[in-house]
Amino acid sequence: MQKQKRTALLAKTRVALGGLLAALMLSAVFAAPAMAGPAWKFNGEELKGTETILGGAQKSGLTAWGFTTTCDNFLYEVEIWNSSGTGKGNVTDLPLFNCYTDSFCTVEAIEAESFPWSAELMTSGGNNYMKVKGVDVWILYGGWFCPLWGVWAHVTGSAGGLLSNATESATFGPSSFTATGSKLEALGAGVEWNGFFPAEAFETRREQSLSVS
Repeated sequence: MQKQKRTALLAKTRVALGGLLAALMLSAVFAAPAMAGPAWKFNGEELKGTETILGGAQKSGLTAWGFTTTCDNFLYEVEIWNSSGTGKGNVTDLPLFNCYTDSFCTVEAIEAESFPWSAELMTSGGNNYMKVKGVDVWILYGGWFCPLWGVWAHVTGSAGGLLSNATESATFGPSSFTATGSKLEALGAGVEWNGFFPAEAFETRREQSLSVS
C-alpha cells in the first residue's frame, strides 16, 4: 500500500515539475528581447543621433494604366536615426520636376504631399531593405488622346527598396516590393515603382561611407 502511495506521489511530482518547466520556458520566450533589425552606419560605426541623407534617382518611374510616368528630377531627403538597434527614418521632401510619360498622356502637375513619410530598415531573405510608409503623390494627366485626361491620380501606399552597401543606394522594384510586403495603388489599380536611388550624408557625416547592417 505504501509503495502504491509513493508511486502515485512520484507521478504527481513529475507532472508538477513538467508543468513548471514548461511555464518557465514559455515565460522566457516572451520575456526575451526582440532581435534588433539592421542599423544605419557611417564609416562602419552605428549612427548616434540623427543625420540627413539625400540624393536623386538616376532612373525612376511609376508604371500603371499601360504607361510609365518618369521625372528627370526625382529628388529626395530623408532624416535617419537608430532606435533600439534598428534604423528608422522620415522622408521629409520629394520634389518632382520635368515629368512625362511614354504615352499620349502629358503630366500637367505632380506633387508629393503629407510629409513626413515614415521609414524603417528591415531584413528579408538575407537582404536589407528600407520600407517607406504613407506614400502620397498626386498626378494630373493631360493630352487629348490620354485616357486619363483631366484626371488626378492619387498614388498611396508603401514602397520597399533593396539596400546596397557597395553602391550606397536603394533600388525599388517588384522584387523589393514583394520582399517587404509593399504596395502602391491609384484609381483602383496597382502602381509599379522602379527606381535606383544613391544616397549621401548632408550634415555632419558628409563624405563618410553609408552602410546598413
